[in-house]
Amino acid sequence: MGIDCRYCPLHKKDAFVTMTREELEFMKKFKVGELSVDPGTTILMQGSNSPQLYTVLSGMGIRHRSLDNGERQVINFVFPGDFLGLQAGMLGEMGHSIDARTHMRMCVFNRSDFWTFFRSNPNRAFDITWLAAIEEHFLGETLATVGQRTALQAVSWAMLKFFERGMGLGMVTNNTMTLPFTQRDLADALGLSLVHTNKTLAKLRDQQLASWSDQVLQVNDLDKLADVAETERSKPTKRPLM
Repeated sequence: MGIDCRYCPLHKKDAFVTMTREELEFMKKFKVGELSVDPGTTILMQGSNSPQLYTVLSGMGIRHRSLDNGERQVINFVFPGDFLGLQAGMLGEMGHSIDARTHMRMCVFNRSDFWTFFRSNPNRAFDITWLAAIEEHFLGETLATVGQRTALQAVSWAMLKFFERGMGLGMVTNNTMTLPFTQRDLADALGLSLVHTNKTLAKLRDQQLASWSDQVLQVNDLDKLADVAETERSKPTKRPLM
């Protein structure tokens, strides 16, 4: 049995904007069901024309772009509350794939209702635009990281971003959070070799700034980690929840 939008557990998280009763009722009508997938499942495939859009209720995954030679570029990481499939909804097909790294549960929306959604609720349409803008902003920062940050700066930046997302979602306890990605995922996101990524993580561990092993990330000093990454800590910004 699916979760009633009015009682969605994500509403209690600091990361998200509080929805009005009218918005909750509107989303309840827009939602057509829920989907659960196992780790390793491809939720949306590059080049596909998916009839559904999804909001992640629980679980984590990766977005990646595959090349003709078999190589891939991880372009982002999926957390609870993320809205999936917007690209296909607007452009007709996905420019990248989305794979589950854990068991994931998602709310399902029909893409065919998308334009009705825009017309019927301009405030919610603005929220979708905001999500697209923040995604563009993050990809710009990622590109700058891949192109200009050193390996130590880049890995520190990634650990910082993971941890900041985790804090907003209530995933951090005693300076630790579950991080179910692989070092290969991180290496492919930052344009580093697996060996270089492993050595860089060891440096952060030796400096007692951060450690990541057995799918657990521990960060001891976020401010120092931000200094190493040559960046500033993000100001808490509440995200719209679809």
